[in-house]
Amino acid sequence: MSIARRSNIFDPFSLGHCDPLDDFPFGWGPLSFSGDTSAFAAAKIDWKETPEAHVFKADLPGIKKEEVEVEVEEGNILQITGHRNRENEEKTDTWHRVERSSGKFLRRFRLPENAKMDQIKAAMENGVLTVTVPKEVKKPAIKSIDISD
Repeated sequence: MSIARRSNIFDPFSLGHCDPLDDFPFGWGPLSFSGDTSAFAAAKIDWKETPEAHVFKADLPGIKKEEVEVEVEEGNILQITGHRNRENEEKTDTWHRVERSSGKFLRRFRLPENAKMDQIKAAMENGVLTVTVPKEVKKPAIKSIDISD
């Protein structure tokens, strides 16, 4: 008689990892990332437009502002890049799960023509990068209309 250890079906963390792409021949599965590339490449960024500016907010937990670059390329392409280093692995450590991503990320956004490229500001607070791109506010043209008798 054999005794099999069963997972707790009510605990999603007790289940083994099953991904149908694990055996894909071109290294597509979650364990195929090597070096400095990872799922972190898809950093989540919100972009909203207010009457005065375009505001970008990126969630970058655990990243220092020195590890992030904000640049404008080709006149109107906002580029946000950075990296998160992988945690040091000690020979005596036994890892049970690795879910936090590491590696490089790059996001690019084409800014509209009304963006003031020379007035862009960036700030990092509590792991959130905020990039503010002021925009030219077009005042409505006032046309005087003669009133007829």
